[in-house]
Amino acid sequence: MFSKETYIGRRAELARRVGKGLILLPGNPEVPNNYPNNTYYFRQDSTFRYYFGLDVPSLIGLIDAESGEAMLFGDDFTVEDIIWTGPMPTIAEQGAEVGVEKAFPLNDIRGVLRKAIEQNRPVHYLPPYRAELKISMAEMLGIRLDMLHERKSLDLMFAVAEMREKKSAEEIEALERAFKIGYQMHITAMRMCRPGVVEREIAGRVEGIAKSYGQGVSFPTIVTQHGEILHNHNHDGVLESGRLLLVDGGGESVEGYCSDHTRTYPVSGKFSDLQRDIYNIVLRAHGEVKDMIKPGTMYPDIHRAAYLSLAEGLKGIGLIKTNAEDAVDAGAMYLFMPHGLGHGMGLDVHDLENIGERSFDFSTVAERAAKSATCIHRSTWRVEPGTVMSDEPGLYFIPALIDKCRAEGKFTDIVNYDALESFRNFGGIRIEDDVLVTETGSRFIGDKLLPLTVEELEAVVGSLK
Repeated sequence: MFSKETYIGRRAELARRVGKGLILLPGNPEVPNNYPNNTYYFRQDSTFRYYFGLDVPSLIGLIDAESGEAMLFGDDFTVEDIIWTGPMPTIAEQGAEVGVEKAFPLNDIRGVLRKAIEQNRPVHYLPPYRAELKISMAEMLGIRLDMLHERKSLDLMFAVAEMREKKSAEEIEALERAFKIGYQMHITAMRMCRPGVVEREIAGRVEGIAKSYGQGVSFPTIVTQHGEILHNHNHDGVLESGRLLLVDGGGESVEGYCSDHTRTYPVSGKFSDLQRDIYNIVLRAHGEVKDMIKPGTMYPDIHRAAYLSLAEGLKGIGLIKTNAEDAVDAGAMYLFMPHGLGHGMGLDVHDLENIGERSFDFSTVAERAAKSATCIHRSTWRVEPGTVMSDEPGLYFIPALIDKCRAEGKFTDIVNYDALESFRNFGGIRIEDDVLVTETGSRFIGDKLLPLTVEELEAVVGSLK
């Protein structure tokens, strides 16, 4: 948690931006795992935490956009609760830590909201993403569940996105702490990598590191020899000589800020000639993307630059038959990298995605999104000082996607499908680091880079004795 002045300042700025009505920011409740008293790992809603700082369940924050007054709603622990948890501060005491002077029982929120609605005061809220919150919010607002998404506040969505996107100095320090956790996770994975090791042994070890030094992992760790599966969370494989291991993982700092890095390296400790060639194509794209990230750069241009670099490399080894521009313009690079070049980073590993492009019909907000220029919609995203984004080009050889495109007659003048046949068991390669946009350019988050070149990786992989 940062100083209470930080949260007071954030709430005041949010109230100023929204201007009218009430701003409803519910925190997350605990969710039963397999029975009520055995819950899933608690993860606070990131926007609630950004403005109210508290990492405890079942709290609701309310801000009067006209007066700037903030309120906190929640229930104090009873003696029966304390038997299991130990002494806990009251809601009022927790509120005081973040500069909130008024605290009320949780059930009082319904009356406050209903009164505001009767007075025709707008109640601003973000689109909820958890089922239990959707139900409770519909009930407290007195509207049908199917009306909840329709009545979300675009004013609040854009205000939150614009504030959270630009990281302050203290947020950047928290991201640096998250990097250090991620660094230890990845170095450990590299050192453990050798034939005969089970993927889950590595996954378990690195996730333990994340829990030891911070809040845990920033997302479920990917440890797989099937790098062509973009989000493969199966860890049953036994590492085999000749194959590549892709590890995509990160940790959360104690403040909840995330890291996200990917490295791909040979199980045997030595790249084959073909693996080295493909790896270096991805590595070149990774470096070229980093070099072009600077204030004012548009995300679509960054993504296109990655595609062009990858296409040029594929042309060099005979998988692309045309020039890179034609391959990219035709959409053929989707066959080799079917994902965006990167995403925002911060309190979420895909920062602000819960209020992003899947939350609205873009055609209705295109002008506003362009003016906002945040990662709320990547087609209009313009990076500026304080933006943090991932740089993660990749090349993937996905048999099902290759077969589908070939059967449909797509890209036949561009892609050398015959040559692709020998890549059916190759897997995939991704390289990822987190980039901070500065006043004059950009830099990687962290005081050093994870091993990156072929030589650096080969020197570390399998070194754990």
